[in-house]
Parts: sequence; structure tokens; C-alpha cells
Amino acid sequence: SNTIVPTTNLSVPHGEGGDPGPSGVSPSMSIDKLLPALLECFGIILCGYIAGRANVITSAQAKGLGNFVSKFALPALLFKNMVLLDFGDVIWPFLWSILIAKAAVFVAVCALTLLVARPEGRYSKAGLYSIFATQSNDFALGYPIVEALYKSTYPEYLQYIYLVAPVSLMFLNPIGFAFCEVQKWKNGAYRQQRKLFIVGIVVLQVLKNPIVFMVVIGIIAHFALQQTIPPFMAEFVDGLANSFGGAALFYLGLSMVGQLGKLTRSTVVTLILLTTAKLLLMPLICKELVDLLDISNTSALNHSSLSNYAFLYGVFPTAPSVALYAVYYNAELEVVTSGMVISTFLSAPIMYVSAWLLTMRWMDPQLLMNSLQTVSFNISIVSLVALFLTCFGMILWNFVVKEDNFVAQVLTFTLLCTSLYSTFLWPGLIALSLVLMKRFEDVKVSPGVFVIAGWGVPASVTALLLISGGRISDTIDSAFFYGKPQIICTTVVVALSILLGGSSLVCLSRGSWSHGDQSQEGNTAEDLVTELEPEDQTGIEPFAPSADVNRGTFSIGDYLIYVVLPPPGQCENSCESSSCLLVQAEELKQVADTQVARHVLLCLLLTVSLLANLSSCLWLLLNDQPGRLYLELLFFCAVANYGQGLLSFALFGLDKHLILLPFKKRLYSLWYGKKQEEQLQSELPEEIRMTCTQFTKYHKDQCFQDIVKKRRCGKRTVADCFLGCELVEWLQRVGLAQDRGEALLYGTLLQQGGVLQHIKQEHDFQDSPLHYRFTQLCSNNRQQAKSVTGRYKQKYHSYRM
Repeated sequence: SNTIVPTTNLSVPHGEGGDPGPSGVSPSMSIDKLLPALLECFGIILCGYIAGRANVITSAQAKGLGNFVSKFALPALLFKNMVLLDFGDVIWPFLWSILIAKAAVFVAVCALTLLVARPEGRYSKAGLYSIFATQSNDFALGYPIVEALYKSTYPEYLQYIYLVAPVSLMFLNPIGFAFCEVQKWKNGAYRQQRKLFIVGIVVLQVLKNPIVFMVVIGIIAHFALQQTIPPFMAEFVDGLANSFGGAALFYLGLSMVGQLGKLTRSTVVTLILLTTAKLLLMPLICKELVDLLDISNTSALNHSSLSNYAFLYGVFPTAPSVALYAVYYNAELEVVTSGMVISTFLSAPIMYVSAWLLTMRWMDPQLLMNSLQTVSFNISIVSLVALFLTCFGMILWNFVVKEDNFVAQVLTFTLLCTSLYSTFLWPGLIALSLVLMKRFEDVKVSPGVFVIAGWGVPASVTALLLISGGRISDTIDSAFFYGKPQIICTTVVVALSILLGGSSLVCLSRGSWSHGDQSQEGNTAEDLVTELEPEDQTGIEPFAPSADVNRGTFSIGDYLIYVVLPPPGQCENSCESSSCLLVQAEELKQVADTQVARHVLLCLLLTVSLLANLSSCLWLLLNDQPGRLYLELLFFCAVANYGQGLLSFALFGLDKHLILLPFKKRLYSLWYGKKQEEQLQSELPEEIRMTCTQFTKYHKDQCFQDIVKKRRCGKRTVADCFLGCELVEWLQRVGLAQDRGEALLYGTLLQQGGVLQHIKQEHDFQDSPLHYRFTQLCSNNRQQAKSVTGRYKQKYHSYRM
């Protein structure tokens, strides 16, 4: 058989004289350990994100964890490694290369920002953007990756992290801080102070940084203690230092919660440029400078290994501490926080693909195809849940291609090719459907037409290949299993989708109409809410009397005024109206966001991967000798094709109203059943009972006066209710909660204790525009309605006078 069995371990021992090992693969990095390291790091980050998203840990509590990581764990880690650092093994040209690269990117970003940005806020933008593009997340995310790749081959590379990281903190960041202080001076904060005062503030901020302080102390201790930590303090330092890794990654996930919600259309271009400078420009400059300056290294293998290491170092994402700088200076918070999240998640696939690409020069064609198959297989396992058919087909192909079973190979190829071609077509179809929905409201197209096009065309193309194509027996790559006819079919399908999707996206972008549509959608819900909230929030409605409404009446002149009173038991029960207008308003608000922006972003990103697929196909059709660029495209296409499910999951899988809240509600009902809902007050946990008792006794009346309003819940009924977000803001305003997360937990306890409930008892307490009501307020409401009658009588008599 000519079939090549894929291999998953590309790490081989050193050959003699620094040459590659017997397999012809560079021993400079352990590729087989990269994916587990990435999964470990980003798995902990995901746990932190879920904990913050589910409000298990509030933002105030997360600040405590952040303070521990930045002011105790990380300084201890730096002190330990500065003391133990062996300067004799340092290749100084590498360090100078990173310094120059960071300085070059810093100057380039700063100069471009000063030239392009508007005069107001120009200097603060220049300072923060330059810090964003140069300060990497070296310790929390970078160190585990370097340890996984180089610990068994070049363990001395790990200490470069501790040498390079302080560069930004001690040399480049103070320059950025100086620009921010200049902006504060121009805004009038320091108008009466001298320039020397501003310089003093910047120097003091640098010295107060515990990371910088402990680096200096560690270097002094390095020479004073002769590279050894005294036994009496070794255990203490190790305890703090070892706690940094997991805590820092978990805090990174916590800090990402809610940051993308701050992203606006005006910041997209800025984010694209900054992310390009951080994740693409920085690694390229680092690699080229090492190639240029490291001329004293006599070993070509070691020189290339150091150059590749510089490239990987440049891909490390932006550190979360940059967001703290933005908060401190109250400038560019949306750009910095959103950019930190985006660069972190983009860095994972870039690091994974880069590590494979950097080993290509030592690969023979057979090993290259095995590596490509391994990358596709690994990515498919990771994104199997989000992109089932395509990834499942690739996983089956990885095993079936080894067997000499023609029927199994054809069936697996049919599943894989059909589903993959479908993923190529759907971006164009989604973009077309958005155009039809928004531009041509009168056009009625059945969703079945899109389903038939999205699956029928790929199935037809695959059937055509099976009937007329000739199978190539000496390849394990499913993308070229039927040779040139398959390449032509792929080119046609991809080009059609790019043409359809590109033209549709152009129509969407013309006139910036999408922003107006979102505003219009938002206004539709707001109009209904406004209709439900008359200006005179008194509960008086001039409709004809009816037998199904309790009311008090009095006459003013020729008018008969009806004061609607809550019917008996209404406050203890949910809204009895079969067509509750407030619930309709809630539903309208929840579905008003048709997620146009997210669908457009998904189509744009998928179109980029389609362009890469088209380029690789055209390269093979027009060139007989594929070059290095083609190999890079091949690996990028493998990651993009089988990992696109992760992209869709990131955009839609964490949707609050469609995914998270229904899942939480279902899980809650399965776990507790109806017993929790029927639990008596005496059976509630102590925390719930104390919270409800405290609120009812000391705060309930004031809260009712401040936020409760009368709104129509039916055509002839009103309800005393409030929005969940209003209660959250009120709890913060009166000091019962420090942040929105704690306020949400407080409101949840009140709901579990029966103090408040949703008007239809359909939702848990949420920090959103859902309507809630306090229970057991009927007598108070009736008394308030009578007092309203008295006030209107007094007003009428005063007007007559």
C-alpha cells in the first residue's frame, strides 16, 4: 500500500554535531506538547470566563484575585527567577533584537496615532495604543507555551521570558505613561504644575509597580546571594510563585467578561490595526532582527531555533494589565479591553499554526502530509461539538484512509466533502439572506430554498466527483483525493460563495444602513415601552367602566375618573392577563436584536478563509511547483476549515437569551424540580431568609417609592412593577451592592425568598429590561390608589380657585 500512516510525534532527539535527527525534523521544539499546553491554558481561561459570566465570581471579587496575582504571586515569581537566573547562558543578541523590535513597534504605533488621531485625546491614545502593541502576556500565557515547546530541547529559553518582560515595564511603558500625563495636563488637570512635576509622577508610578520593584530587588539579590535563595525563605517564595500560573489564567478569563459588549463600529478599524501590529508585525520584526543580529551563532540549527522562538514570542497576546492603565487614565477603555480579548483568542490558532510552519524546512513531502493530516485531525477533535459533520468526517477519514477499504473511503469522503462544501457555500447564503431581509422587505423567500441550496449544491458536486473523477491512490489529503477535478470543483464552489457573499456584504455596508436598522429595531421596542408608561405615572385610565375591574371613582367637572385598583390576590400571583403587554414588550426587546452585526462579522471572517482556500487551489492549478507560501496557505486552510466551528461558537454559542439563560433554567428545573418553587419561607437557607428580612424591614418601602411604576399589563389592568436593571442600579446606589454582579446575586436571593417575582413568573431575576413586581403589596397599593383620588380632588379644587 502507498498509504502513509500519520504520525503525531514530531519531536526527535538531537543528531550529532547539531544536525537534525534521523527523521529529518528539527529538534528545536516539541510540537506534540503544544496542543495540550494550549488546551490547558485556554481551558483555564474558559473556566474563569464561565465563572464570571455565570456570576459565580463578581467583578468586585475578581479585583481581589487580580490584586493577589499582580501584587503578590507575580512579584514573588519574578524575584525567584531573577535570583536563580544564569546570565552566562544568555544570548545577548536575542535580547537586543527583542528590545529593538518592541521599540520599533512602539515608535511606529505612537507616531501613526499622533498623525491620524483627532486633537482631543491624541496623546493618551498614542500612549495607550503603543503600550497595547508592545506589552505581552508573558507570564500567565506565554511561559506555559514556551515551557511546553522548549523544556526538553532548549530549557535555557525559558529564562528569556524573565529578561524580556521587564523591558516594557521599565523602559517603554513609562514613555506611554508620559503621553497620558501630557494629555491630562492639556485637559487642565496639571495646568498649575511644572513639567518636572509630570516627570516625577511618571517615575513614581514606575517605582510603585511591585513587578518593577521586585525585578530590581531580585537582580540585587542575585549577586548578593550568589544565585541561591536562603532555605528559610525558599518555601515561602515558592508557595507564592507556584500559585501564579492557574490563578493568573483564571483571572484573565474573569477579566474578559462583558468586554466585547463595549465594542462599537468606530473602534473596529482601530482594533484591526492594533491587532495586526501586535500579532503580525511584532513577530515578523522579532524574527528578522534575530536573523540579522545573531551572527555570532555558529550552529545553523541553533540560530534558526532562536529565530523561531523570537517569532513565537512576538505572537503572545496583550497583557490584561493594559486594561488597568486605560481605567486609571479613563481613556480608550473600549478599544483596549476589547482588543485584549480579541488578541488573546486569535493568538491561539496563530501560535499553533506558526509552530508547525516553522518546522517545514526540515520536512520531506511524506512527513509534511502526515503533519497536515495531524493538524486537521487535532483541530477537528477540538471543534467537533461546534461543527459536527465536517469534523466527524475528518476524524473518520484519519482512520479510514489507513485501511485498504475502497467502500469505506468513498462513504467517508462523501460525508466529508459534502459537509465541507456546505460550509463554503453558507457564508454567501447567509449574507444574501441578510440583504433580502433588510433591503427588500416585500420579498418572501422560503427558508427551504436556502436549505436546498446550502446542501443540495454540495451534494450534487460531490456526486459529480464520485461519478466522473479518478481517485488518486498515493495521497492521504482529502482535499486532493480525486486529483485535479476535485481542485476545479473546489475552486468553482469557493469562487461562487465569495462572489455571492462579497456582493451581499457590499450592499449591506452601503450607506451604513445597518446601524440605522439596529436603532430602528431598538426604537420599536422602546415605543411599546413608552406606550406602556404614560407620563402621569398614576394608574388613572379614562376607559369605560367594566365589571371585571376593581375601581374607585370620583368626578371632576364633567369628567368621570376611574382609578384602577389591583384585584384581590393579584399581587401574590403572576400577571393574569392572557395577552400581557409588558411580556410582549420584553419579547420584543429580546428579539429586536436580529444579530445582524454578528452575522456580518461571521461572514467577513469566513470569507477570509474562503479567499485562502481559493488562493491555494489557484496556486495548484497554475503552478506545478508549490512553494513555501503555498505550504503556509495549506496549513492555514486546514485550521480555518475544521476550526471554523469554534468561531461560530464564540459569536453565537454564548448568547445570553437564546443559549445561556434557557440552559440555566432547564438545568435548574431538572436539579431542584418543583420542590424549590414550593419551598416555605422557614425552609429557605439562612442567607436567603436574612437577606429578605433585612430588605423587607429596612429598604423595601424606599425601593418601592424610587423605582416601582404603574404600567399597563393588559387592556384594562395595571401593575406595580419595575425593571430588573433598575433594581440593580438602585441596589448599587444605596450601597447594598458594590457592583452589578453583587446586585444581581442580591436580587436573586430576593426572588428565591419570595420578595419579588417576574410578572408572569417566566424568568429568574436578571440585570435586563424584564418586568418584576414585589409580592404582598395589595393593601399598600389600594391605600395608595385612595390617596391618589384624594390628591386629584385637591388639585381640581385648587384649579377651580
